[in-house]
Amino acid sequence: MEDKELNLVDHLDELRNRLIVSAIAFIIFFGIGFVYVQDIYNFFVRDLDVKLIVLGPSDIVWIYFMLATIIAIAGTIPVLATQIWLFVKPALRPVERKISLSYIPALFILFVVGLAFGYFVIFPTVLNFLVELSGEMLVTNFTAERYFKFIMHMTIPFGILFELPVVVMFLTSLGIINPYVLVKIRKYAYFILIVISVVISPPDFMSDILVTIPLLILYEISINLSKVVYKRKLKKEKEWQEKYGDMEDEDPSL
Repeated sequence: MEDKELNLVDHLDELRNRLIVSAIAFIIFFGIGFVYVQDIYNFFVRDLDVKLIVLGPSDIVWIYFMLATIIAIAGTIPVLATQIWLFVKPALRPVERKISLSYIPALFILFVVGLAFGYFVIFPTVLNFLVELSGEMLVTNFTAERYFKFIMHMTIPFGILFELPVVVMFLTSLGIINPYVLVKIRKYAYFILIVISVVISPPDFMSDILVTIPLLILYEISINLSKVVYKRKLKKEKEWQEKYGDMEDEDPSL
């Protein structure tokens, strides 16, 4: 009993260290984003025909912190993924370690692709729709706070959701899920993704479709990738059992 408690304490201590490293990385990237916040700001407002306004001095500070946070989140993702991999690494076989390690750069790439999709495809479509909706009834002015909040709502969710295929592949390689489970819960997953699409898109039918279709395609891609990983995992396990089955009990490090 004492050994189990000691083992749990060691695991919690290891988890704490991994979280501390991730937090330090977040702070470092946040500082980098804070230094280059003016360049980031200019990038996001380059196509605007109007100048953004602020309603108070605190709004300026908020913009600095928000833009720096976006950079910090994007930069911390590969660090956090690496720390998670290092945490679960002792429980993985050598082949599983190599496979799961390859997912780390893919997480960062897909996050950036999701951000790009949200910013270059969804954001301008939704923004133009809302501006045209006002017509000549209203004078359109944007506060910096609300404009950047709108950008975050149109990009961050896609950055996270675009990581679904890699997360599914990683969990499949660990044996936590398999493609048969994903197929079985497909209708529930579709429902959740449609709800997410409706929540993050403006209240019109075309925008809902524009957001929903990529998410459903991502889920189907995830299922197919899970099938590939699952078959490869079964094959590797069979080969491992044939080659090291008799030795596994003698040397757990194999």
